[in-house]
Amino acid sequence: MTELLARYKTEMQVELKSILSFWIKNTVDNSHGGFYGKIDNSGKVHIDAPKGSVLNSRILWAFSAAYRLTNDAAYLAIAEKCFVYIRDHFLDKEFGGIYWTVDFKGNRLDSKKQFYALAFAIYGLSEFHKCTSNKEAKETAIKLYNAIIDYSYDSCNGGYIEAFSRDWKEVHDLRLSKKDANEKKTMNTHLHILEGFANLYLIWQDENLKQRIQHLIQIFLSHIISSKNWHLILFFDDQWNSRSEIISYGHDIEASWLILEAAEIIDDPALIQKVKEVSGKLVNAAAEGLDKDGGLWYEYEPVSNLIIKEKHWWPQAEAMIGFFNAWQITGDEGYLGKSIAAWNFVKDHIIDSTNKEWFWGVKDGYEIMNEDKVGIWKCPYHNTRACIELIKRIDKTLASNSNVAH
Repeated sequence: MTELLARYKTEMQVELKSILSFWIKNTVDNSHGGFYGKIDNSGKVHIDAPKGSVLNSRILWAFSAAYRLTNDAAYLAIAEKCFVYIRDHFLDKEFGGIYWTVDFKGNRLDSKKQFYALAFAIYGLSEFHKCTSNKEAKETAIKLYNAIIDYSYDSCNGGYIEAFSRDWKEVHDLRLSKKDANEKKTMNTHLHILEGFANLYLIWQDENLKQRIQHLIQIFLSHIISSKNWHLILFFDDQWNSRSEIISYGHDIEASWLILEAAEIIDDPALIQKVKEVSGKLVNAAAEGLDKDGGLWYEYEPVSNLIIKEKHWWPQAEAMIGFFNAWQITGDEGYLGKSIAAWNFVKDHIIDSTNKEWFWGVKDGYEIMNEDKVGIWKCPYHNTRACIELIKRIDKTLASNSNVAH
């Protein structure tokens, strides 16, 4: 077991370096600042593509977290560059919040306030503060947190509304993307608000923030995790009536460890125990989407009994962490096997062995999907986080085993 884990860790270290090297080498926009908004599957840079706030916040998080792990100065330099670009181009100086996109020159483009984007900015800024103690980063993260509370929080029904206009007025189109349902509340935004708040708490132990995190976890337990099948419900109206039947296996497995991490960060023993029980059910529900090759299918539509037979990069990364986390909780080595099988699938089918980084995904039959290598949604976040999480978790496990042995 020690040898198996040591090898897994080594492979994660090698892959982390490979992914980040790709981003350093290929994505820095030296002409207009920041990072290119799009590189397609063939490696072509689309210089005039819009630049997304989520992409930039995820770059900030990835390079900050990698620097904290490795002490590699090259990673800190990218994180600092990204922080400056977010501060100078994505922050709305007049109304507060974060723009959804800017153009390739850094000018405001889509100014709608998606609270998902504010959450990721908090996540990235908090991580950057951890490795630099940058006061402005922390203050900006707190301002964004206050904007979410002031404008998004539903004081009648609990939870958070999806989006507003630039000046915080109601908008008709609340969607993050064209594939999403146009509903007031979504699982996805709540999951990442929780993630952002939890990371903020690590640098700012505010009692009200702690209560917000507890409240969010309770929302998942009460409304978002279905007690009928233990999958996540994806879309809701403002009163928490379900507006979706689609099952997202990747989000199921991602939530299984992120919600537990949040409960552990605020050190709430009763909540930790409750979440651990539900986490196991989420993991098993997600495992319904595993193929025999170790890969995780994208989505399932119960109404038509149809599996969306695509295996995207990010559910595989989340499976690597989620199943490993389940092994840590239960000691069931079957979960560890599923984590390693997910990684083996990534090595065989998702990693671009020629140009590096990960492909968007593969279709049934392993045909590579012709989607972005870098884009609004294709970021160094899920895959670097999988590497970083597994390195840290394996180190902790090996250290624990060593202490027991002695």
